[in-house]
Amino acid sequence: MATHRAVHVDTAGAPLHLAEVQTTPPPPGHVRITVRACGVCGTDREFVNGSFPAMTWPLTPGHEIAGTIAELGTDVQEFGVGDRVAVGWFGGNCNHCAQCRKGQFMHCLNGQVPSWHYPGGYAQSVTVPATALARIPEGLSFTEAAPMGCAGVTTFQALRTSAAVAGDRVAVLGVGGLGHLGVQFARAMGFETVAIARGADKAADAHRFGAHHYVDSTAGDVSESLRKLGGVTVVLATAANSDAIGQTVGGLTPCGELIVIGVSGQPLPISPLQLINPAISVTGHPSGTASEIEDTMNFAVLNNVRAQVQECPLDDAASAYAAMAEGRARYRMVLTM
Repeated sequence: MATHRAVHVDTAGAPLHLAEVQTTPPPPGHVRITVRACGVCGTDREFVNGSFPAMTWPLTPGHEIAGTIAELGTDVQEFGVGDRVAVGWFGGNCNHCAQCRKGQFMHCLNGQVPSWHYPGGYAQSVTVPATALARIPEGLSFTEAAPMGCAGVTTFQALRTSAAVAGDRVAVLGVGGLGHLGVQFARAMGFETVAIARGADKAADAHRFGAHHYVDSTAGDVSESLRKLGGVTVVLATAANSDAIGQTVGGLTPCGELIVIGVSGQPLPISPLQLINPAISVTGHPSGTASEIEDTMNFAVLNNVRAQVQECPLDDAASAYAAMAEGRARYRMVLTM
């Protein structure tokens, strides 16, 4: 029986280690992928720490996967062996539940996420539902494609479905793993782009990513700084800090929109009065479907949007994960196989 190497976490909070795993043929409706790259996402901490319900152990993390199809299960159409594909947080949907019948595939009642519902991409091989597959376009390497399956599609889809139109002023809170992509996408979509982050040291990077303006959140009132610029139609909140998110609301123009994608367990410090008079909306935004990941990657190729990555071999997955978890990673870590 053939085997491949995969990272295992034996129990919640346990160390990451490499293991030999049997390589089995894909079941009907699935494909087996030879993994070439897998992003290390902040949400991987929640998986490693056992924060989601009904998890099984040992766990293999990783939901920003890029590689080539090695083997097809029966009933798989429109994909072939050798195709370059990506799989993100959206790890497959059923196509028959109430939400899928409404076309809301991201909210499938039987939806799957790599590493939660099946072994993830910190591995040489992964088997996934064919509904999860996004084609990687020419011009995007596996390392460049991997982060687009979660960080990329989340920021891209949030912005392109927002209340803003080309020429509007848009702020991106946070210039980190998500925010540095958000700034690039906002600029490429034709928005006057404002980057907000802590400290003056992020200003140079923010402008390099395309920001027209930079607001240092430690230097004064953030909302006042946004109002001095004329206010913003949309705030894309990528920072996982509820207090920082709340401090942007006063900078929104009437009928403006605060879109939250930075994950925090703390309540947002926003009062109804802040929302009612200016008719402000606050929305949460999940990741994106396989089709939306394809749109993200195609847009990235056309507009030269790329995640800033540090590559690390699979053998050093524990070190790459620790760099992300401890905040030492520079934007995105990507494991290469």
